[in-house]
Amino acid sequence: MTPTSAGLLLYRLKTNHLEVLLVHPGGPFWAKKDLGAWSIAKGEYEEGEAPLQAALREFFEETGYRPTGPYLPLTARRQPSGKIIDVWAAESNWDASNLVSNTFSMEWPRGSGKIRDFPEVDRAEWFDIAEATRRILPGQLGFLQELHEKLTGCAAHFFNSFYE
Repeated sequence: MTPTSAGLLLYRLKTNHLEVLLVHPGGPFWAKKDLGAWSIAKGEYEEGEAPLQAALREFFEETGYRPTGPYLPLTARRQPSGKIIDVWAAESNWDASNLVSNTFSMEWPRGSGKIRDFPEVDRAEWFDIAEATRRILPGQLGFLQELHEKLTGCAAHFFNSFYE
């Protein structure tokens, strides 16, 4: 069975510029990664769970915030890993400094026998759409492009270099 995830892409219009909220994964593997490492807040869901409800649950677990709709559905996309992600966009002006994330446990350092807790998400930030294209995981770039096109009616020039 193909793994599936669902997420929310928050956006806001600030002085006529589109900004999106991205999250940085927590834990030691991501600690020193930045460009191409940020993500839409999302998580896996099981068969039978409504994808939008899973997206809302996962967003709250990763950020501590419950955004309100309306929710704009974006086209589901297959990631390089094979996972399919369903994403909805929602307008918000949430203060990312209020981030509160769930944690996960793992042995760290590897082979040490010590179990440590790490946040699922260690940072959340608003980026203008051009900067977000540099920060987001490459497999999720299409969500940014689609949102931009739906909100503005046109493709942005900075997406071109990513699709050539």
